[in-house]
Amino acid sequence: MVISEAGPGWDSDLECLLWAFPTGCPGELSYLSSTPPKGGPREAAGTAAYTQFCVGVELALLVVAPDHGGTPADGNGGAGAQWQTLGGAAPSPHPDGRPPEFEGKTSFGMSVFNLSNAIMGSGILGLAYAMANTGIILFLFLLTAVALLSSYSIHLLLKSSGIVGIRAYEQLGYRAFGTPGKLAAALAITLQNIGAMSSYLYIIKSELPLVIQTFLNLEEQTSDWYMNGNYLVIIVSITVILPLALMRQLGYLGYSSGFSLSCMVFFLIAVIYKKFHVPCPLPLNFANITGNVSLIEVTKEEAQLQVETEATALCTPSYFTLNSQTAYTIPIMAFAFVCHPEVLPIYTELKDPSKKKMQHISNLSIAVMYVMYFLAALFGYLTFYDGVESELLHTYSKVDPFDVLILCVRVAVLTAVTLTVPIVLFPVRRAIQQMLFKNQEFNWLRHTLIAIGLLTCINLLVIFAPNILGIFGVIGATSAPCLIFIFPAIFYFRIMPTEKEPAKSTPKILALCFAVLGLLLMTMSLSFIIIDWVSGTDRHGGSH
Repeated sequence: MVISEAGPGWDSDLECLLWAFPTGCPGELSYLSSTPPKGGPREAAGTAAYTQFCVGVELALLVVAPDHGGTPADGNGGAGAQWQTLGGAAPSPHPDGRPPEFEGKTSFGMSVFNLSNAIMGSGILGLAYAMANTGIILFLFLLTAVALLSSYSIHLLLKSSGIVGIRAYEQLGYRAFGTPGKLAAALAITLQNIGAMSSYLYIIKSELPLVIQTFLNLEEQTSDWYMNGNYLVIIVSITVILPLALMRQLGYLGYSSGFSLSCMVFFLIAVIYKKFHVPCPLPLNFANITGNVSLIEVTKEEAQLQVETEATALCTPSYFTLNSQTAYTIPIMAFAFVCHPEVLPIYTELKDPSKKKMQHISNLSIAVMYVMYFLAALFGYLTFYDGVESELLHTYSKVDPFDVLILCVRVAVLTAVTLTVPIVLFPVRRAIQQMLFKNQEFNWLRHTLIAIGLLTCINLLVIFAPNILGIFGVIGATSAPCLIFIFPAIFYFRIMPTEKEPAKSTPKILALCFAVLGLLLMTMSLSFIIIDWVSGTDRHGGSH
């Protein structure tokens, strides 16, 4: 796959938009050909990775590009206005909003894989910690609620898309609220991407020292610079991520996308396997228990009974728990289920598309991720109980730092996240270029400085963040509720014609309630997280 970052008139970006986002292109980008050439980038790299990248390019190019076909107010910004041929005449739109003769080629099964790949991310590493602070029953209830609400949110997006024939999240924002709506959606997606990059770099900071410790056969971490996560994340950013981020072509994108999902599946298998091979309580905890008992003058039988009682307490699951860390649960779950900007592009690529078919794909993808998330959280929690850290993989360092299986998982996850950071950075930089340097020729200095600036800010955030939980919490309490709850609901309310659904109709009232729910969750989560930070009562694991 070849994706080029050129200046105005970018041929490969036009091809990217015209192939993967034909209904979401701004007015300036004319629909040049109804029959794409063979051997294009979609065939070269696969739809999953292509869609993942193109949604970022769409974000960047649409942030500042007005629709020539009309404004939200005059009703001319619909499907017909999106497609201007070179001669200036708009072809009649496809019934489902796509341009004439454009045919998606992605099967049902591959679309499920693509959307699952968009959902799956680093959020899975924090779910066991969320379960430890809610209990199994409450966690299951909340996870089910977030999954169902995500499915309903996609339903609203698909209905809005069907009305106006737009297949880009930001363009729905423009159709509903004009430029402010487009900018708000673009900002939320950019913030989500920055949060994702921060979580990936934090994983490098957390896990790379443990990998080095294992390879050097060190019993304990030393104070040497090469065992310091802060130094290591800077070194990896400069030597690996920055050179990849400076490329004008991301040819490895197609492989990295699928590899990332495979690594998370490998991680889940390892978590389930380890549940049956990690003792409870851990030897360190057991030593603390026996040490405490030895200070008390009791009979041998009483001492044994006390040790067994405390060990049982450490290894007993909780079914319902509320504490200061419970506030992080919904943000972590929301962060883990964000996939909504990718739904419409995947819909565009679908073979024989319909809203019902795409909804089935979304429901199945969410169901698969729901099962994976619950299994990872459950078995991770039942392995360490209240001792689980906010980044589950790091918790296994308590057991055996030389475990070969965990070492393989760490190396795989580190490789995946390192290769993914430049992919996520690419559209964020493009958005910045388009907002601040619109219609300017490509410039290597500007291209480089933006990448260095972004990586510097994210590195500072990762270095000074005490743990990954803060990243999950803040992003999950800000951009995620906007993308999942608030924006789909208010876009639907504005876009759906009152002739079809009056403002007081049940669907629109439900949509407004959905938006209010998202706003309440955002406000409550942020409030509790800020209170937790101020009070300093957190017991986050995995600090570095």
